[in-house]
Amino acid sequence: MPQKTPPLKRNDEIELTVDAFGSEGQGIGRYDGFAVFVPFALPGETVRVHIIKATASYAIGKLLSISVKSPCRAEPKCSHFGRCGGCTLMHLDYEAQLMFKRDMVASALTRIGGLMAPEVREALGMQFPYFYRNKGSFPFANLDGRVSFGFFAPRSHRLIPLSDCSIQEDKTLLVAEAVCDWANQFQIPAYDETLQTGTLRHVMARVSAANGEVMAAIVTKGKLPQKEALIEHLRNRIPGLVSILHNRNDAETNVIFGPEFSTLWGKDRLYDTICGLRFAVSAASFLQVNPQQTEVLYHAALNALQLEGTERVADVYCGIGTISLLLARHAAQVDGIETVPEAIADAIFNAQENAIKNVEFHCGNAEDVLPQLVREGYHPDAVLIDPPRKGCERPVLDALLACGAKRLVYVSCNPSTLARDVRVLVDGGFRFVYAQPVDMFPQTAHVETVALLTRTQP
Repeated sequence: MPQKTPPLKRNDEIELTVDAFGSEGQGIGRYDGFAVFVPFALPGETVRVHIIKATASYAIGKLLSISVKSPCRAEPKCSHFGRCGGCTLMHLDYEAQLMFKRDMVASALTRIGGLMAPEVREALGMQFPYFYRNKGSFPFANLDGRVSFGFFAPRSHRLIPLSDCSIQEDKTLLVAEAVCDWANQFQIPAYDETLQTGTLRHVMARVSAANGEVMAAIVTKGKLPQKEALIEHLRNRIPGLVSILHNRNDAETNVIFGPEFSTLWGKDRLYDTICGLRFAVSAASFLQVNPQQTEVLYHAALNALQLEGTERVADVYCGIGTISLLLARHAAQVDGIETVPEAIADAIFNAQENAIKNVEFHCGNAEDVLPQLVREGYHPDAVLIDPPRKGCERPVLDALLACGAKRLVYVSCNPSTLARDVRVLVDGGFRFVYAQPVDMFPQTAHVETVALLTRTQP
């Protein structure tokens, strides 16, 4: 049978009624039965669209105008919205954002996970969903003869310079501005990843929610020039600064950090408080960037586990031990597994800082360490897993099925891989109980989810 010719081609202009959201928050409409994805359009809207990409199965359009607006449309609070790749939902009323995220989790569990009418609770949101990110990683670029910082435009490495940001904590921007001024004063060029030339690649700034202290990590290709001037400049400009680090990254990569850090001035770790526990965080370690919602997320996970104080619990992908130490206050023994050596060092240090002794940390890939522990007879009563966006490797899932745990809490930042892994676990004998979305990233299409699975037989 000859293949049907798509009804749209590049540069067509059409009128479209949007009737659904895509997984990234785009509007989706149908043109002659053909799916058209339109960023920044909302369900219920009638829009004028310029087709910028057409394939055999779908098209992508640029929003030109709106003739019928959704009652859920909101006025974005950021002058950069729509140009930088940070926020994708700031044009949507916040209550509608929470509904979208709840529906996204439910849809993934149904379509990908094959679950029938799964219980997905209302997303837990923020009272003030702005300026919540206490960490920022900003790339640099040479623009109009000067070094600028910002975020990349969607699906590109074209820098959009920033003057402000409605989701970043102000001090993170102050750090980036100060490094820019230093670079321009001493004519230190930004790194150009196309030409593989230049020096200044990124700056990472983190602010402690507990005390306002600031860490700044500057990433360069090659040696760091004008080091003493940089230290003086940052110390004079940044209130609460306690740590200045340098990271050298000479690789031809878009990964931010190279393998080694050196402390230029001050502390090599930043301290923060989560759920009443004190944590030291090094520059390379992962910690959630929304302090307020982190506590909401962790309490949701703890409530799902329903620990009584006698259990042995595995915390897989444990990071710097934030959840591990929280669990240790409610369990007999906690075993954390993490692949990043710096994070394991932080986790051990944090356990000592909080005088918690019923926890042990294992450094290595989860897909290697957990199966090995299970083969050696490790049988936890409950497991908490918090994998990266790609979800769990199959050996991890197989070990979870073999370990005998009766209660499993899966913390996920990607509904699609959560649903995929839940399907494997359900097929292996677990029962899906519920999913609790938590809005860690307001104004974006990202959502964290706490999913509870149980079983009565190992």
